[in-house]
Amino acid sequence: MMIIKNVRILGGEPVDIRVADGVIAEIGPGLEGPETVDGGGAIALPGLVDLHTHLREPGREDAETVQTGTQSAARGGYTAVHAMANTSPVADTAGVVEQVWRLGREFAHCDVHPVGAVTVGLEGRQLAELGAMADSAARVRVFSDDGKCVDDAVLMRRALEYVKAFDGVVAQHAQEPRLTEGAQMNEGVVSGRLGLTGWPAVAEEAIIARDCLLAAHVGSRLHVCHVSTAGSVEIIRWAKSKGWNVTAEVTPHHLLLTDDLVEESPVGAYNPIYKVNPPLRTRADVEALRAALADGTIDVVATDHAPHPVEDKETEWSAAAMGMIGLETALSVVQEAMVETGLLDWAGIAQRMSVVPARIGRLSGQGQPLEAGAPANITLYDPSVRTEVDPSAYASKSRNTPYEGMTLPGRVVATFLRGRPTVLEGKLV
Repeated sequence: MMIIKNVRILGGEPVDIRVADGVIAEIGPGLEGPETVDGGGAIALPGLVDLHTHLREPGREDAETVQTGTQSAARGGYTAVHAMANTSPVADTAGVVEQVWRLGREFAHCDVHPVGAVTVGLEGRQLAELGAMADSAARVRVFSDDGKCVDDAVLMRRALEYVKAFDGVVAQHAQEPRLTEGAQMNEGVVSGRLGLTGWPAVAEEAIIARDCLLAAHVGSRLHVCHVSTAGSVEIIRWAKSKGWNVTAEVTPHHLLLTDDLVEESPVGAYNPIYKVNPPLRTRADVEALRAALADGTIDVVATDHAPHPVEDKETEWSAAAMGMIGLETALSVVQEAMVETGLLDWAGIAQRMSVVPARIGRLSGQGQPLEAGAPANITLYDPSVRTEVDPSAYASKSRNTPYEGMTLPGRVVATFLRGRPTVLEGKLV
């Protein structure tokens, strides 16, 4: 039994939380017990759930492992992550997803739910073993070729039809490949000045429009990964107005950063730390994404945590890998973009970073309100501090963060996974 003292659930009045046998036993003032943790007035949120994490294992353990990735997740306040399928070998069989799932159970810094590939080898030619992965010990319900787009409309339709049988969802990386051949950054004024091949917004928007229509046609669930443009927001808003079963995510970096940084970063132009897929867009896109997250058009925040070793990022722009790490900064960035601007309160943050992602992923033990009888998956967060980002202190094996040297608000004080502390006073337990 443990008493978590002096916390503010969703920013409300101070209370204590009694935890016993992995669940919340009681909430109220003045609770006492043999073991206590002082919350110090921190905000208590249901443990965060990430729909989009790259753990890299198996195959790229030089960038991240299930152990280091889940440690990073715990430090960011996450109690569950969905591990994307673009590993080596690709998570396109029951055997590989079960391997990742068992690694998650072994290290237990947070729950790990493997995402299954839609197509064999992410090659876009043949459906992977969707049913076998769904029936496996990992109980896969989210399928994605993320990193690549399922650009074949017939194959995408078949995938959407197939996952209906077990209430799965296809999470699409919306990128028309012919429109992005050789693309390096957002197509616009900055790309023109820098002489980098542009990545047009329509390459994302065309796939989203097609897939919304396909999902409606077959009556299946579609989830749109890392939405990045104002036009995409309008298409998703239109699809939802029709009552279609479409959900969408936005990353923290697309809520804060713009393509100007490729030209005007603190260390000069062409810094590959800002190279990401989809690319950073314009200030107008950022404003549209924030508004869409606030009004529910975009359902959730997902990190797209994409670790890379130093040699894959500290090279010339054209050769550098795409991606940014984000688990340990996500809540701070979202506070900066959405709470400090008055667009969301802490109840809204809990919905978009815990409750709804758990619902989309069909996770029964995550994303539940902090109330008696619920699993004690709890994140304690102090929004009052501001600290300079120092990636050398991260649990992740990789350091490719775009926020290095920036001052961001907030700090995860503690994380509890079914009542067991994984982080206390900001440090791994």
